[in-house]
Amino acid sequence: MSARLKRSGSVSSLGNQAASPPQIIEEKNQEVVVSHVPIVSSVNDHIRPILDAVDKLRHLQVMKEGIQLPTIVVVGDQSSGKSSVLESLAGINLPRGQGICTRVPLIMRLQHHSATEPELSLEFNGKTVRTSEAEIAAAITLATDEIAGSGKGISHVPLTLVVKKKGVPDLTMVDLPGITRVPVHGQPENIYEQIAGIIMEYIKPEESIILNVLSATVDFTTCESIRMSQKMDKNGGRTLAVVTKADRAPEGLLEKVTADDVNIGLGYVCVRNRIGDESYKEARKAEADLFETHPLLSKIDKSMVGIPVLAQKLVHIQATIIARCLPDIVRKINEKLAASSSEIKRLPKTLSTVGEALTAFMGIVGSAKESLNKIIVRGEYDEYPDDPKMHCAVRLAEMLDQYSRELHKSADNLTVNFMMSEIQVLKEAKKIELPNFLPHTAFLAILQKKIKEVSQIPVVFVEKVWTYIDDVIMSVLMDRSENYYQLQQHNRQAGYNLMVKMKERSRNWVIENVQMEKLTDYTSDLAYFNDWNGLMAHQQKFMDALENEDTEFQIEGLGEVAIAGLRKYEKPLLLQAFDLKMRITAYWKIVLRRMVDFMALHLQFCAKNLVNKEMEEEIVNELFGGNGGAIEGMLVESPVVAAKREKLNGSIKVLTESKNVLAKTMDRIATNI
Repeated sequence: MSARLKRSGSVSSLGNQAASPPQIIEEKNQEVVVSHVPIVSSVNDHIRPILDAVDKLRHLQVMKEGIQLPTIVVVGDQSSGKSSVLESLAGINLPRGQGICTRVPLIMRLQHHSATEPELSLEFNGKTVRTSEAEIAAAITLATDEIAGSGKGISHVPLTLVVKKKGVPDLTMVDLPGITRVPVHGQPENIYEQIAGIIMEYIKPEESIILNVLSATVDFTTCESIRMSQKMDKNGGRTLAVVTKADRAPEGLLEKVTADDVNIGLGYVCVRNRIGDESYKEARKAEADLFETHPLLSKIDKSMVGIPVLAQKLVHIQATIIARCLPDIVRKINEKLAASSSEIKRLPKTLSTVGEALTAFMGIVGSAKESLNKIIVRGEYDEYPDDPKMHCAVRLAEMLDQYSRELHKSADNLTVNFMMSEIQVLKEAKKIELPNFLPHTAFLAILQKKIKEVSQIPVVFVEKVWTYIDDVIMSVLMDRSENYYQLQQHNRQAGYNLMVKMKERSRNWVIENVQMEKLTDYTSDLAYFNDWNGLMAHQQKFMDALENEDTEFQIEGLGEVAIAGLRKYEKPLLLQAFDLKMRITAYWKIVLRRMVDFMALHLQFCAKNLVNKEMEEEIVNELFGGNGGAIEGMLVESPVVAAKREKLNGSIKVLTESKNVLAKTMDRIATNI
């Protein structure tokens, strides 16, 4: 009797789908006779091309591109009988011994073929080693030592075992190291964590089917492999359990597999391990006799016992998961191939001549100039909508407002010790002359003192502004030349040189302006006369308040001032001091306004010249000056871009080959239908 593959929408339905075991038992004259037909079923002829395609994708390491492949992952606690199960399915001997026998992920590709002699080979570290049934265990041990070292450590690097043998089921499985909590001599202290990490990596993807090997001699709820599979497959929908050593602990086994206390969604299969020197044919006969004649084990449904049943279930599960995942695999390969191809097109063209490099350089400078014009000169920020630092016009306006506020704080000092500075200066300015003239030297003395108090504010401000503009310019230059690291170095140096010049130029300009303000007092702004006249209108009321012995006086534009301490001075001196105070107050507004307005004009002018002229000149001087060689250096691709190009080319190669593998497979299937 042959089985045919039924397409199913979910993996969990396979628990019952494989209810009919392979025809291994025939009734003749009321006696049970075991027929030694191959484990393989005819369904393999239908899935073999697809399974080969998935194996080829695995060999191409398409999983490194983020594409998960349907995989049967074999897990189990140490000494659970995991190796015996795999030996029975593959019909070969695997390494045995104390401690961990499987130290690397062992990808087992089983393939039924009609030849009498089996073909066995190992694939690892980019090479293929052919071996034989007699030598396979030793060959696996040697390959494992080459991958993971000759000690007892483990490795994530997989070893592929290809078994082409008559009668084996068409399966691809990944056997993982057995779980152990206590390290033995020669094993690392964190051996459990290392093994758990490998297991979790393989069973986490939804495309993975977990084949959990449990010993009948233990309580299933205490098995570490159950805990791990439940963590990644909470509802058990992609977990199948194999119960080994059924002959050693038959009592209560029926209840354990039917009660399903550990939530195994794909069901259980109970098996008998091969004992001693039994051949696989003898072991299968003994297994069939056990589950047919044992008083307890014979009560277990025949759809849940025997290696042949396990093989058929695995073939069905594998076929269904592949059929379900294949459309998604094709779609993801196409999407990732398109994305990688698009990304590699966006990489800079590889430059082969100095002319090409010069053209690229001019393009970089031109692009940077246009961006900086938009950002700094025109105040546009559409290129950096989510980066406030690059909204240059707004940030500069905020900085200028802060600068203005800091300067105008000096005006607050005009009401402190009201008129005392003016009185002291006027006393020291006396000389032989008519008494009713206001000394110009007194005005200049007070003005120079006030200018000195604020002289460092504009110096600090221009330093702050050019530091900010430097950040903006370097961000744009580095962004535009990111693919040419040699050019970036020259751009960085050119930017540094340029900022040193701009800061020095602005500092000198500020110092010169401060010195001019100190040198003389002048304005043609009528606001000065208007403000002075308005303030002087309070003079008579101020004198009256002094005579009335008032302690405070309100002056419009200055606020409330203390006047009690001024009565001891003579009236002519007070009149002169009030006049001088009001002149200073009116003129100080002009000075502060001039310092802010001229600063804004200076920065706008310098920034525009910087972007449109000086930046390009400085970069060209740096590029072709004493250091030179940068244009030729552009012919050498930057390590970052070279690595990215290499990675993308590798991805495109793998994805293209994977796409072709699937396309050929689909064509082959379509031809055979």
